[in-house]
Amino acid sequence: MAYIRYFDSAINKTRKKFLKLTITKKMLLGFLPLFILTVLMAAYALTSLARLNSINSSIVDEDIPLMLAADTMIDRLYDQEIHGNHYVIIAKSAQNLEMFRSAGREFKNQVVIIYGLPGRDAQRVDRLYTLHNEYEEIFREWFKSVDEPGSGSGDYEARIGEKQTELRDLIEELSGAASAGLRDKTIAASLIGSNSSKIFAVFCIISLLIGFTAAYAITRNISGTIIQLKNATQEISRGKFDYTPEIHNQDELGELAFAFSEMAKRLKRLEEMYLDTSPLTHLPGGIAIENVLKKRIESGQLFAFCLIDLDNFKAYNDHYGYARGNQVLKNTAQIIEKAVKKYGTEEAFIGHIGGDDFVVISSIDRYAVICKNIVDEFDQNVDSLYDAKDLRLGHIIRKSRTGEENKFPLMTISIGVVTNKRRKFRHFVQVGEIAAEVKNYAKSKPGSLYYVDRRKGD
Repeated sequence: MAYIRYFDSAINKTRKKFLKLTITKKMLLGFLPLFILTVLMAAYALTSLARLNSINSSIVDEDIPLMLAADTMIDRLYDQEIHGNHYVIIAKSAQNLEMFRSAGREFKNQVVIIYGLPGRDAQRVDRLYTLHNEYEEIFREWFKSVDEPGSGSGDYEARIGEKQTELRDLIEELSGAASAGLRDKTIAASLIGSNSSKIFAVFCIISLLIGFTAAYAITRNISGTIIQLKNATQEISRGKFDYTPEIHNQDELGELAFAFSEMAKRLKRLEEMYLDTSPLTHLPGGIAIENVLKKRIESGQLFAFCLIDLDNFKAYNDHYGYARGNQVLKNTAQIIEKAVKKYGTEEAFIGHIGGDDFVVISSIDRYAVICKNIVDEFDQNVDSLYDAKDLRLGHIIRKSRTGEENKFPLMTISIGVVTNKRRKFRHFVQVGEIAAEVKNYAKSKPGSLYYVDRRKGD
C-alpha cells in the first residue's frame, strides 16, 4: 500500500510539473519522442544507403568491368586463332602476323584491367596470364616450323586447341564468378530495401501515434524514396533493366537513384550484347543489324545491304548432322569476314541473322568486289565440305518420308544486294523485304552468284 501511494504521488507531481510548462515547452516535450525516432530513422536510412551504395559501387566497379573484359578476351582469343591459322595455312603475310600480335596485346590489356579491379582473384588472373603466354608460345613454334622447315614439328593444332580450351574455361570461371556475384549483390540490395521498408513502416506507425502531422512531414520523403529504391532493386533483379525509380532528390538518395539508373543501363547493354551475339559465329545479330541499318538510313549515307544465304544447306545439315553443319556456318562467316576485311572500309558491318543467313552492310563502291570474293572463296572451298562419294555423284541423295529418293545439288551461295543509290528508304523493314526478294531471285539461278537490285523509286 505504501508503494502504491508513493507511485501515485510521483505521477501527480509529474502531471503538475507538466501543466506548469509553457505551450512551446509542452510541444517540444511532446515532440521529443518523435525527434528520437527521427534520429533513429535517419541513422538507419544512412546505414542502409551506405550499404546500398557500397553494393552498387561493387557492381559497377568490379563485376561489370570483369564481365566485359572476359567477353573481350574471348573475342581476342578467337581473333588470334583465326589470324594465326591464316598465317600458317593461307598466307604467311606480315598483316596476319601483326593482327595476331595485336589481338594478343589487347588480350593482355584486359588482363591488366582485371588486375586493377578490387576483389580480384589474383591466383586465377596470374594463371590466365601464364596460360596465354603458353598459348602464344605454341603459335610461335608453329610459325617457326613454317618459316624454317626442319626447325621442329609437333601436333600444334591439337596443342593450341587444348590450351585454348583451358583459357576459355578459366575466363568463363572468372566471368561466371562475376555474374554470380552480381546476382547475389542485387538480391542483397533487394533484401536491404525490403527490410528497410518494413522497419520504416514500424517507425511511421509509432510516429503517427505520437503526432501524425510532424511524423508525416519528416518521414514521407525518406520512406517513399526507400520504397522506390526497394522496388527498383526488385525490378532490376527480375531483369527489367528499363525500370527507373522516380526520385528527384539531389542528395544521397538522388545519387543512389542515379547509380541505379546507370547500373540498369549498363546491365541492359550487357544483356543485349550477350543475347544478340551469335554463340556460333560471334557475329552481331538482328538487333545490331537493325540499329546499324537505321543509322545509315537516317544519315542519308549511301550503302549497300547484302543478304547472304546458302543454297541446299538444310539438305546438307540433315545429311551430315548439325556438327558439320555448324562448321559450314563458321567457315562461311570466316570467308565473309576475310572478304570484308580485305576489300571493305572501316564502316563495313557484318551480321549473322541466324541459321545460314548473313548480312554485310558496305559502302556503295565496295560491295561488288566483296560479294565476288565471297562467291569465289565459297566455291573454291565447298568441295572440302563433302565426302568423296557425294562429290563423285555431284549431289546428296535424301529419302523422303514416303521413301522416295531426292537429289540435292552441292551447296552454293546466293547474295541479294540492295542499295539506296536509285531509291530512298524510309524504314529498315523496306530494305530487308527487298533484299529477301532479290536474294530469292538469285537462289532461283544455278550456281553461286550475287544479284543487285537496280530498280528505281518505291
